[in-house]
Amino acid sequence: MLPDPSLILIDNGDLYTPDREGSGSVLIGGSRIVKLGEISRRALESSGLGLDVIDASGCLVMPGFIDPHEHLIGGSGERGFESQTPEIYLQELIRGGITTVVGCLGVDTQTRTMPALLGKVKGLRANGISAFLYTGGYPVPPATITGSARGDIMFIEEVIGIGETAIADLRSSWPAPVELARMASEAYNAGLLTNKAGVLHLHVGDDPRRLRDVRTLIDEYHIKPESLYPTHVERSTELFDEAVALTARGVAVDIDVIERDLNKWFVRYRDCGGAPGKLTASSDAGSSAPEVLLNQIRECVMNRAAALEELLPLVTTNTAAVLKLSAKGRLAPGMDADLLVMDRQTLELRAVLAGGRILMRDGAIVAREGFLDGSNRRIRLDGTKEQ
Repeated sequence: MLPDPSLILIDNGDLYTPDREGSGSVLIGGSRIVKLGEISRRALESSGLGLDVIDASGCLVMPGFIDPHEHLIGGSGERGFESQTPEIYLQELIRGGITTVVGCLGVDTQTRTMPALLGKVKGLRANGISAFLYTGGYPVPPATITGSARGDIMFIEEVIGIGETAIADLRSSWPAPVELARMASEAYNAGLLTNKAGVLHLHVGDDPRRLRDVRTLIDEYHIKPESLYPTHVERSTELFDEAVALTARGVAVDIDVIERDLNKWFVRYRDCGGAPGKLTASSDAGSSAPEVLLNQIRECVMNRAAALEELLPLVTTNTAAVLKLSAKGRLAPGMDADLLVMDRQTLELRAVLAGGRILMRDGAIVAREGFLDGSNRRIRLDGTKEQ
């Protein structure tokens, strides 16, 4: 096996940082971006340093996607045990251009457990993906590992907040606002002490109460808006418009794209004057594949609903800001070397790098889970619907 090169050059692409910057190259050293712009390939090749070159001619180069909400160890399965969904595999994340992911539990915190989710996150990290998790799930009080949500955030590196705590949903445990306020305060204080996001990630259902609890937390309990992070706010126009109004108060909101309707909600957010930087998008992967996020970005661009540079912040800079991932979401010197290379015409993935590791090259995945080493398992799930 050849030694890893000292440097990787992504040469001659169109750079999106996520702002559109024009043609240029990206130089990577170790796990970080060293330089971008005009870089002499010839000078690097003659320097004597190990150099690996990815030719990005005819391609777009952009930050890797950050997915803030995935059921990494599988979804709950609400039509009996046989409907439980399996875990998310490394290859699925790579195909979706996801280089940073946050896992969560849902309504089932009995057969899906926090230790299992933490183990999955650690495994993804070992395979090159930046992975984190929320402690808890739908129920209140939240399921934890150390015995308290605050302890999980403070003492477990991968835990960055509490969630997805269910509100306005028949499957919730109907937490009173004071209980939610305590959880938000726990998350916020633990985040302060650890320089983590410290968010309360709220699953919002289709109950008519919609976001009333979130407004109560801000108005009556003086919870800081930036510590509240509601998701699934695209269930109805009424709910979405309430979410847009909250962004003016400093709350970041998330839409999942399971229904493949990013176009509709992004345009509505823009037309309704949603606050800049306060909208994110997630795959809610479990029943759907993580690549639905990439597919929706691609569809919006191809249908001319929005320019790529308008959409990319939803899966890069905006999400990095909410989750306090200061080295993620942008192409700039010193940032983590999480990058995607896409064909300029089709927006099909050609290369994926995470932390300076090449996970996809020339459209082919070159990384795999460690459990496959020495294993003869061959698993292929054939469905009746396209993802």
